[in-house]
Amino acid sequence: MDKSNGRVLLTGGSGFIASHVLDTLLDAGFQVVVTARSEEKGETIVESVKPHQLSYAVVEDIAKEGAFDHVFQTQAPFDYVVHTASPYHLNVQDPVKEFLDPAIKGTTGVLRSIKAHGPTVKRLVITSSSAAILNPGNHPEVYDETCWAPTTYEDAINHPAKNGYRASKVLAEKAAWAFVENEKPNFDLAVINCTYVFGPIQRKLASLEAMNTSNHRVRNMVQGKNKDGLDPTAPVFTWVDVRDVALAHLRAMTVPKAGGNRFYVAGSYFSNKQIADVIRERFPSLADRLPADAVDDLPGDVFRFNNRKSREVLGIEYTSLEKCITDTVGSILAVFPDV
Repeated sequence: MDKSNGRVLLTGGSGFIASHVLDTLLDAGFQVVVTARSEEKGETIVESVKPHQLSYAVVEDIAKEGAFDHVFQTQAPFDYVVHTASPYHLNVQDPVKEFLDPAIKGTTGVLRSIKAHGPTVKRLVITSSSAAILNPGNHPEVYDETCWAPTTYEDAINHPAKNGYRASKVLAEKAAWAFVENEKPNFDLAVINCTYVFGPIQRKLASLEAMNTSNHRVRNMVQGKNKDGLDPTAPVFTWVDVRDVALAHLRAMTVPKAGGNRFYVAGSYFSNKQIADVIRERFPSLADRLPADAVDDLPGDVFRFNNRKSREVLGIEYTSLEKCITDTVGSILAVFPDV
């Protein structure tokens, strides 16, 4: 007899956010199937969550036509799908191949596969980003879920380093909402628009170089790479704990009235100096790796944001920066004590 709360397909299972979403789903009693790009990655994910039971399916290229069809045909039924798979890195060479196609075609591919082969799916939750909300060139009075970044496909092609990722998130999310509106599938949609994400590293992290991009600034401070001065905090001054993001995905999946909504998931403001101050206070042995006279560059007129919907509908109580950074550094030192 199946005593689980239901079955969930989680795409991009080896990613930073996905690893925490996976923990949250398993702890909540769901059966989960993750997608991975290879058998090796799939086995690594399965090994990392024992004694929990977990299955995986290989999806080598999420941008490929029908990439997810076989997962539904062989692993169904599913009650929910959580789509986190979407690339983010800093050294972009080809914005179409690296960002736009995986994000846009990957998202529409999941939607088509669910509609064609997943009749039992009740809701799809997509991991988007505040990059699909923010407009750094012309901030509104207050950012909330009604805001959309104006970034276009052409912007990504013309300025890939600046706009490749941003455009991929905007266009993938817009494609998802358009699909639901036009195709009227048997499931509804919820989207998590999370800002800069810090938090404990995932299990089985191969190396500090493989760490998620937003945690790099914490890693660099721990390694003493900013001893002579901190990098500018700009352009992002909002952050959220990855565990809050994971819980937001679970709640967006299960709370009935979450369907049909975007959720701007941002906890509070931060600066690199504030991160350094937490590390210095909580890990005195690392103090000599940090600059002694850093200046707090958090602007007095920093843009405002409203996260009320995530708090009221999803019940998120946001983690403090002190706890998040303390736990993040602790997780790094636990796995890489000689950092």
